[in-house]
Amino acid sequence: MGKVTGFLEIDRQDRRYAPASDRVRHYKEFVIPMDRDSIARQGARCMDCGIPYCHQGCPVNNIIPDWNDLTYKGEWRAALDVLHSTNNFPEFTGRVCPAPCEEACTLNIENEPVTIKTIECAIVDNGWKEGWITPAPAIKKTGKRVAVIGGGPAGLACAQQLARAGHEVVVHEKNAKPGGLLRYGIPDFKMEKHLIDQRMAQMEAEGVQFENNCHIGVDKTAQELLEGFDAVVMSGGSEHARGLPIEGGDLDGVEQAMDFLPQQNRRVSGEALGDVEEILAQGKHVVVIGGGDTGSDCIGTSFRQGAVSVTQLEIMPKPPEAPEKGVTWPLWPQRMRTSSSQAEGAIRDWSVATTKLSGKNGVVTTLHAKRLDKNMKEIPGSDFTLKADLVLLAMGFIHPTHEGMIEELSPELDQRGNILANTDDYQTSIPKLFAAGDMRRGQSLVVWAIREGRQCARAVDEFLMGESILPR
Repeated sequence: MGKVTGFLEIDRQDRRYAPASDRVRHYKEFVIPMDRDSIARQGARCMDCGIPYCHQGCPVNNIIPDWNDLTYKGEWRAALDVLHSTNNFPEFTGRVCPAPCEEACTLNIENEPVTIKTIECAIVDNGWKEGWITPAPAIKKTGKRVAVIGGGPAGLACAQQLARAGHEVVVHEKNAKPGGLLRYGIPDFKMEKHLIDQRMAQMEAEGVQFENNCHIGVDKTAQELLEGFDAVVMSGGSEHARGLPIEGGDLDGVEQAMDFLPQQNRRVSGEALGDVEEILAQGKHVVVIGGGDTGSDCIGTSFRQGAVSVTQLEIMPKPPEAPEKGVTWPLWPQRMRTSSSQAEGAIRDWSVATTKLSGKNGVVTTLHAKRLDKNMKEIPGSDFTLKADLVLLAMGFIHPTHEGMIEELSPELDQRGNILANTDDYQTSIPKLFAAGDMRRGQSLVVWAIREGRQCARAVDEFLMGESILPR
């Protein structure tokens, strides 16, 4: 694929960031795109490796070597068609996916993988610019009606596939606008929301209906949907956040990340915050507990709000700078990664357990912690404190919220509290009720949500029609 000797002749080149001193002043995307000629040269690096392990690394099984080759040859529209054949929303994954495909790239054995994520993003952004991405409504309608609960990436991918198969699809979204964590979790500086809006417009032109501000289990019962539709898909995400049950955990100023981040996204979009107390980092010493992507998003948002300092604590040990490729490749390795937000000036610390939070007049002022050894045991005498005016909990999610529609319908759950359904037919223990995305598999990546939404759509189509031409 690509140029036969490209990987020997051309160095890896990737997108650059605007300087941190500039980008922290606004909430717009700051990644500097590469020109088409540079992208084509990067596509030329894709080698004829025989077994494209990038396929295995990519949850939606993107046909990566093909669109690398097509960009190298300048066949951008054909590259877009190949990209869309496996991924409904490559402009999302091209921005926020951690790119497990690049970790699986054969060239990554030498730490020089093809810039797959950048090429993907360039292909779809060019497609929108050229006007090549247009609605693809079904030629023939089936007369079947499907309700999708949750407008996140799993629900959106499922809805678009089902609409293109000819079904009438209604997406029920509890928030004012669809998008799920894409809109209300991921900050605008990582992905601007007009990208979601243009896909929504495409989907509406394809026949997908959106009922926003409709919280199933609160505003409308789930039973109504089961009675009124031929199939119902639950794709509401995993929203039960992990708490921190320690002394002082109930102080003011100790907040869940997913209470903090959506507020700023709503401010940027001009959406009302509603009847909630504002959470702001301006003028504060912020401590983020949790070293993952959500914690990173809290860091970047805090700096843009004007935090005095931001410290990120991780209970796990500091990962190695370079993994042992002979052991890890082509799988996702544990290695030291620094996000753009962390590079904006955050202090990072590992092997730290928060033991207590203290404050004055009911407001947090101090975080108390101990260091852990390699066996995750507290080290005697390692106590230390941090000034903390705002503590953001970004420690992941346990399972979907059970209150509401899950309690109402009582589908069988797995041992972790997720809705039980397999990846063959995605059916729950309740007839004509399906589940996909984080609500089924647990907290995961956007690209996994898209995969599950697509596969669930095929399962629903097969359930309704007896067969399906939709891809898995």
